[in-house]
Order: sequence, then structure tokens, then C-alpha cells
Amino acid sequence: MKTNYVLVDYENVQVKSLTLLKDECFRVRVFLGPNNTKLPVELVLAMQELGEKAEYIVLETSGRNALDFHIAYYLGVLASVEPMGFFHIISKDTGFDPLIQHLKNKKIFAARSASIEEMPCFAASLPATQQPKIIASQQKPNTAPSKPTREELIKAAVDDLIRRKASKPRTPKTLWSTIHARCGKDIPSSDIDAVYKAIVEQGYVKVEGTRITYALPPAKP
Repeated sequence: MKTNYVLVDYENVQVKSLTLLKDECFRVRVFLGPNNTKLPVELVLAMQELGEKAEYIVLETSGRNALDFHIAYYLGVLASVEPMGFFHIISKDTGFDPLIQHLKNKKIFAARSASIEEMPCFAASLPATQQPKIIASQQKPNTAPSKPTREELIKAAVDDLIRRKASKPRTPKTLWSTIHARCGKDIPSSDIDAVYKAIVEQGYVKVEGTRITYALPPAKP
């Protein structure tokens, strides 16, 4: 089982109970600012019960986002020592989210949760009304986007040429590149060849050596 490091931004989330983190796979780091001089007895006793698995990290001086920088630093150190671990930041501060996304891009397991109960390993057990919401950019589509049809690509290319007015491509090479850019760089070259051939055969474009002329329908008002 992966080691789960739980980094608590205590200035942002004043946790008390660590009951959910008693399993052997959890390691807890509670980050305290200079003003966090009074801690609830429940938290202190819970940290003592975890023994070597728990640690306080106290900032000696205050500063704008100082605690956030410390959390980011320690997360990086832990990730370099144990890259296969899972790293949790407990904070309501969305400023951590770009860091979390960067770690995920580096194939490092990481998440930010607004509370211990909302950590990914616990959230599924919450009632539906209490489960954390996932923003649209974090959701994975159920299916891959469908590939555009040949007819859709032809229409897109023709509409783009109409909109260009006097700035249309003047050589076959630049026309092909323009069609490719409009249809999408992920579209295979063979499909772009087919679109190019179709708009010539349909009379929208006339090729004369290295030059081309157009017979496009008028732009729609």
C-alpha cells in the first residue's frame, strides 16, 4: 500500500480529529504559523498517539504565503525521497491547485482536500450531499471526442476560405497548409489531401500550375 503523506495547512484548516489517519499507511505533517500558539487538546493527543508518524513543522517568522511555500518545499522533499507515495494537502486555499496539477503531470500522486474527510480515499464514503464537487476541468470525459466526418472537414475548410476574403492562400502549398491548420493538426495528412481534392473537384478552387483562383459562394450575412 502506498504511503500517504498528509500535509495540513493549519492556518487555513484547524483540524482536530486525526481518527481517519491511524492506519499504518499515513504520515502526518501539521504546519503551524507563528501565531498558532494554542492547539486543541484533541489534536495534541491525536498527534502523540501517532508517534513517529506525525510531526509538527513550525514557522519561526510570518510572511505573505510563507506557510504555503513551506508546505510546497516539504512536499517536494518528500516526493523526491518517496516518489511512489501519495501526497495530500489539507487546505481550502486553491492556490495549491497549480502545484497539484504539475505534480500529476509528473506522474506523482497528489491531491488537495478541504478537510481530512474529503481526501480521495475517504470522500467516497461520505453522503452524496457532502462529497466534494469536482470542477469541470478536472472531470475526465466518458468517451473520446468523435472524429469529424469528411463532409464536416470540407465545410469547415470552405467556410474558412470564405471568411478570409482577400487574404486567401495563393498557391496550392499554402492552401493545403491553411486547410490543415483549420481542420486541426491532429487530422491525418491523408484526410487533408482528400479535403483539398474535394474542394477542387467541387469547383471552389481552380488550380493553374503554382497559382490558384477561387469560385466560392458569397459570405452569409
